[in-house]
Amino acid sequence: MEQRKIKVAAVSYLNTKPLLYGIERHPVREEMELTSDYPARIAQQLIDGEVDMGLIPVAVIPRLKEHHIYTDFCIGAGSEVASVCLFSEVPMEQVERVYLDYQSRTSVMLATILLKEYWKSDAELIRSTGEDYRQKIKGTSAGLVIGDRAFEQRLVSPYIYDLATAWLDHTGMPFVFAAWIANKELPAGFIARFNEANGIGFAHLDEVVAENPYAHFPLHEYYTRNIDYRLDDRKRAALQLFLEKVWQYS
Repeated sequence: MEQRKIKVAAVSYLNTKPLLYGIERHPVREEMELTSDYPARIAQQLIDGEVDMGLIPVAVIPRLKEHHIYTDFCIGAGSEVASVCLFSEVPMEQVERVYLDYQSRTSVMLATILLKEYWKSDAELIRSTGEDYRQKIKGTSAGLVIGDRAFEQRLVSPYIYDLATAWLDHTGMPFVFAAWIANKELPAGFIARFNEANGIGFAHLDEVVAENPYAHFPLHEYYTRNIDYRLDDRKRAALQLFLEKVWQYS
């Protein structure tokens, strides 16, 4: 009897491409069903048990009945992340409302925490439900834009507030936006092979960039300077601090 393949979901953003490069080329690919979508959708699939593991926004962890953080890799940042930002036409102290991106619960929660604790803002927070609200970022209305669309917005908005930079200033710690999280314990052999596959792309970044032509931002710089993919002890401590704040603001 053929063993059931492990259902794995990955974010479809450019920041996952170095991880997926190796996964698609490693023999472990034959052991899984791999799908992709935007972060919040994958998170819901993991909550509902439709997938076994996903590269999901870490703010979802408290909503899982059981969770396991696997691999030595994540979507993190130790300085400016560039692709998770608040955008506006006016300085932060003049912002009266903020539209929040529906695509990632982690970024929404991080923005909420920073607006309250770091910027001391009492701006109205407006959660979007699937529409593209970027045209509403004007006057005293700001917007949280993440992922590939944030690169486009960087060319439009005069004020850009990078959330990873603000978190670092606020806490002195790096940030973890997403990690490989499972809703059940998975076989150790599979995880070891999957972890190995995650690392392959970093020796082939030129190929990763060549496979994903993108005009709005230099991807090699993004993969080596903005995103920090190592899930080390310092990031795990930062993740724990963030989850404590998630409980506080939920």
